[in-house]
Amino acid sequence: MRNGVTIGQAAAFVGVTVKTVRHYHKLGLVKEPERDSSGYRRYGSADLLRLVQVRTLAAAGVPLAEIGPLLDADAALFAAALADVERQLTERIEELTARRDTLHRLADGDRALLPDRAVALLGRMPGLGFPADEVAATREGWVLARALVPEGFDDYLTHVEHALDDTRFVALIKRGVEAAAWEPDDPRIAELATDFADHFLANPEQLKIVTGLQARTEAATRYKLIALHGEEEGSAAAQGVGLVETKLRAAGVRIPRPDSH
Repeated sequence: MRNGVTIGQAAAFVGVTVKTVRHYHKLGLVKEPERDSSGYRRYGSADLLRLVQVRTLAAAGVPLAEIGPLLDADAALFAAALADVERQLTERIEELTARRDTLHRLADGDRALLPDRAVALLGRMPGLGFPADEVAATREGWVLARALVPEGFDDYLTHVEHALDDTRFVALIKRGVEAAAWEPDDPRIAELATDFADHFLANPEQLKIVTGLQARTEAATRYKLIALHGEEEGSAAAQGVGLVETKLRAAGVRIPRPDSH
């Protein structure tokens, strides 16, 4: 250990190979120490510090060509450069964390397609009395909505969360589920549509469940795909949706028409 450590010991201390240390020397990143009387190059604390600095910056993604000027800069520039490297590392960590989370979500089909808030809402629905078929249809509709209007989906979920706390709204939705089995000319469809429209008009926040997504886009076809997802044209459910929209339009609510552009 006289007057320092050997290149092998220095490499082991820093966590690199001897070949890497020699490469740093070749690039001028670390000066080769003088040989001692026995002909060995001995690395002192200053040499080890420089090696650690080069190794750390290289591992952080700083190109080797930039490390020399960076280490030789004045204290202020060096501190600013380190802050920038730290910012880049933080971004990489966040990206890798997001990738890891995505991998975990792949084990659950719902979580791979929908955010946790949506999955939690789907999990609430059976406890509120919704049948499995309706939960599955809701899931499909939400996946479609998120794909077509991603920028409005988070706000949409907020409106749904609040609406599911309203027992009157939940009761209306359940009636709507039952109405799917009715004949298209059943007079109860018009009555139910009126109840829906009146409820939405009396509860503007819940009305945003209808208007929120379509307000983010001028494409009426997108709204139609979401609103009528899973419903056959001419079915009782489609008839009911159409009547609700007609009543809301008559009240001044902006809802795209299927034939508009």
